[in-house]
Amino acid sequence: MSMLYEIEHLHQPNGWLSPGYLEIGKDGRILSVSGVKPEGGTATRLNGFGVPGLSNLHSHAFQRALAGRTEFVTGEMAEDNLWTWRRAMYQMVDRLTPETYQAIAALVYLEMLQFGMTAVCEFHYVHHQAGGKPHSNRAEMSDRLIAAAAKTGLGMTMLPVFYAHGGIGKPVEPTQQRFVHSVDDYLGLIDTLRGRKKDHANLDVGLALHSLRAVTPDEAKAVLAGMQAMDAKARLHIHVSETTHEVAEVKAGLGARPVQWLLDNVDLNSQWCLVHATHLDASEIAGAAASGAVAGICPLTEATMGDGFFPLVEYHGANGAWGIGTDSHYSTSTAEELRMLECGKRLELRRRNVIARPDQGQPVHSGRVLFDTALAGGEQASGQGGGALVAGRRADLVMLDADSNPLLGHGPETVLDGWLLGGTQNPVRDVMVAGKWVIRDRHHPEEAAIKTNYRKAMAELTA
Repeated sequence: MSMLYEIEHLHQPNGWLSPGYLEIGKDGRILSVSGVKPEGGTATRLNGFGVPGLSNLHSHAFQRALAGRTEFVTGEMAEDNLWTWRRAMYQMVDRLTPETYQAIAALVYLEMLQFGMTAVCEFHYVHHQAGGKPHSNRAEMSDRLIAAAAKTGLGMTMLPVFYAHGGIGKPVEPTQQRFVHSVDDYLGLIDTLRGRKKDHANLDVGLALHSLRAVTPDEAKAVLAGMQAMDAKARLHIHVSETTHEVAEVKAGLGARPVQWLLDNVDLNSQWCLVHATHLDASEIAGAAASGAVAGICPLTEATMGDGFFPLVEYHGANGAWGIGTDSHYSTSTAEELRMLECGKRLELRRRNVIARPDQGQPVHSGRVLFDTALAGGEQASGQGGGALVAGRRADLVMLDADSNPLLGHGPETVLDGWLLGGTQNPVRDVMVAGKWVIRDRHHPEEAAIKTNYRKAMAELTA
C-alpha cells in the first residue's frame, strides 16, 4: 500500500512545490510527485520544508572516537599535522575490537541521520585483528559496520579498502598490518560482501584504493580489473592529493602528480570519487572536472588536519562534480561542513558568495548551490538511488522544522541559506530512508542504547 504526504514546501530539482504531494510505494521508492493533490487520496500533512537526504561520500567511522582527544601539543612535536595525528590514530586502532568498532559506528551513523544524511560511503580499512591475523570470519569488521548501519536505518555504500604498502617502496608499519590484503584476498572480501546485499536492502558495495602511496600501479590495475568483472558499474574511491607531502612523494615515485597520474593511467570517469583532492594544479582541475569524477571534499577534517583549501571556485567553475564527506567526524553536520567549505574560501579570497553566480541576471543563492551540488555529487559517489524527490528515486526525505531558530521567517527562496549559512541550531526534525521514518521529532528509537554502547566502548579504548 502506498503512502501519500502533503508537504508544506517540497524541494524539487528546479525549485519548490508549496505544497507538494509525495506518493511513496511499499518498496520505499517514490511513485509520484505533484503540486496538486491526487484525486481520491488521503494525504498525511507534514509542515515545514521537505528536502532530499544527502549522501555522505567519505567516512572512517572509527575515527569519531578520536574527536576532541588530540587537541594538544607536546615538547617532542617539531610540527603538528596529519602525520603526527596519524600516530594517535594508530594507537587507537591497535585497541579496536569488533564490538567497539560497531558501537562507535552506530553513534556516528545516528549523528549523520540527525543532521539530514541518509546514506554513507564507508571507506573501511581496519580489516584484521591486531598484528594482522585475519578474523575467523574474514568480513567480521565489515559486517560490524553493516550491522551498525542497519540498526540505525542509514543507507550504506561499503567501500572495503585495498592497502598494501606504508608508502611508495616502503613496507607497512606494525599497526598497518590490520589493513593489508593480497589482491586475491581483497577481491574475495568484496565478493563476500556483495553477497550481504540480499539481506540488506540499502547496502551497496564498491571498491576503494587507499592511495597511490599504499598501492602499486600493478596492484591497482589488478583490483580494478577484478571489480570490473564482478560489477562494471561499481563506485571507485581513492584518497588523493590530501597533503603537499603526498603530492611530492607520488611525483617522485611515479613521475606525476597524483591526479595527473590517475588521468594518465586509469579510466577516470563518473564512477570515481577523488577523496580530498585538495592540492591540484590547473591542469588537474581541468582534467578531473572533465572526467566526470566526483571530488570528495571533507571540509572540517581538512581544516582540523591543516591540510589546506580545496580549489572550490575553480573546480565548480569548470563544472566539476563534488560532494561532501565527514571523514574523521570532527563534525557530522551537513550545515557545518558546507559552511566551512563556502566560508573558508570567503576568508581566503576576501569576498562573499564565492560559489554563486547570477543566472541571466537573476539572483542565485549560495545555500541552494551548495546543497544541490553536494546532493548530486553525494548521490553520484554513493549510487544509493536517492538524491532527489522525484518519481523513481528512493524515498529519502528530510523534514526541516520551520519553527527552528535558523529558519524562523524564511520561505523557500532563502531556507537553504538560513539552514546552511544562517544559524547553529539543527533544524532537522524528521528523517525518512527508503520510505521508513528513522528519526521522528529529532529522536531515534535506538538512541539510548546506541549511546550506552558508545560510552562502554570509549571506556574500554581509553582505559
